[in-house]
Amino acid sequence: MLRLRNLLMHRADPPGPGRRRLRTALVAVAALVAAGTAAVLFVQPASSHGTSIAQPSRHYSCWERWGSDFQNPAMATQDPMCWAAWQNDTNAMWNWNGLYREQVGGNHQAAVPDNQLCSGGRTGGTRYAALDTPGAWKTTQVNSSFTFTNWDQANHGADYYRIYVTKQGYNAQTDALDWADLELLKDTGDINPGVGRTPPSGGGTLVDIPITAPNRTGHHVVYMIWQASHQDQSFYSCSDVWFGSGQPQEPTGEPTEQPTEEPTDDPTEEPTTGTPAGYACTATATVNSWGSGATVSVKVANTGSQAIHNWMLHWTWPGSGVTVSNIWSAEHSTMGGMEMAGPAAWNQAIAVGGQIEFGFNVNGSLSTAPAFDCLPT
Repeated sequence: MLRLRNLLMHRADPPGPGRRRLRTALVAVAALVAAGTAAVLFVQPASSHGTSIAQPSRHYSCWERWGSDFQNPAMATQDPMCWAAWQNDTNAMWNWNGLYREQVGGNHQAAVPDNQLCSGGRTGGTRYAALDTPGAWKTTQVNSSFTFTNWDQANHGADYYRIYVTKQGYNAQTDALDWADLELLKDTGDINPGVGRTPPSGGGTLVDIPITAPNRTGHHVVYMIWQASHQDQSFYSCSDVWFGSGQPQEPTGEPTEQPTEEPTDDPTEEPTTGTPAGYACTATATVNSWGSGATVSVKVANTGSQAIHNWMLHWTWPGSGVTVSNIWSAEHSTMGGMEMAGPAAWNQAIAVGGQIEFGFNVNGSLSTAPAFDCLPT
C-alpha cells in the first residue's frame, strides 16, 4: 500500500495527455484498493520505442545500411562515420530505437549539454557517444520544404515533437552540435497514440511532420526532441541532410557495391563478416511453456580465449505468431523478421570461461528454444 501511495504521489507533472492517461490508470487502481481489492500494478518498459527514419537518424541510418554486414571492414573506407560508431558500441545501432532519457521534466538544455546533443547527453553512458562526432556523415538530399518522419514503434504518442535545423553557416563536418547552432522550426503539440500512417511492417505508427527550412544550402543537421506521452521519456536524434544540389557522390555503403575493392577469387582472405580470432560465444536456453506463452531463460557463455567486451544474439522463431512481451537483464530489438538481444549496462563483459544469464517472456506457442547466433566483440 505504501508503494502504491508513493506512486500516486510521485510528482506534480504539467498537464498533458500522457499524464492524463497515466493518472486515469492510477485512479482506477486506487479505487480497487479503497474497495478492499488486492491490486498489483506492473509498470513495464516498452520492448520497442522509435526514432526518425526520414530523414534517418545517424544510428538508424547506420543500422539500415550495415545491420546485416556490420563486421565488413569495407565500412571503414566507404562509411567511416558509421564504422567509428559501430566500433564504439555495436549496441548503439542494434538499439536504434532506444536513444532516450527519462525524467527530464522538459528541461532539455539542462539534461543534454552542448556537444552531446546527438547522443541525448550521453544517455546509456558511452553507447551513443560516437554520434556526437562531427564529420562526413551520409546525407539525404532535401528541398527547403520536406517531410520529417518519426517511427513510433510502441505507439507512445507525443506531448510534442520539436524539430530544429542548424542555421546557415554551421559546419557539420567540423563542429559538434550546440544548442546555439539550432533554429526551432516546428513544435507539433500533442499527438495521440496511433495518429499517423501504418508502417509496412514492424508495428507502431509513422508520424509525418512537414518542415520548412528556407535559406539553407549544403550539409545540415535536423535535430528532433520527441517527448513521449506515456511517461516522461524524451527521445533525441540527429539526421544529416543536404539542402540543394551538389550533394557529395559517396558510396552508399551497400555491401553489393564492393566487389571491385575486395577480389572474390582470393581463397586466402578471411571472410569479411568473420569474428576476430579468440572471440567466441554460445547461447543456450530453457523454455517453460504454458501454452499461450512461455518464459525463456538464456545463458550466454564465453567459449573463446579472449574476454568478451560486448555481445549480441540473433535468432528467428521456430514457428509463427511468437512475440517478446518483456525482457530482463538484456535489451530486445528486431530487424525485419530477425530477433535480437543485447546486454544491459552491467553484463556486457564476459570473462574467459564465464557466462551471464537473462530471460524474457513471449506471447504465443513456444515449446522449444530457438537457435541463437552469438556475436562477440
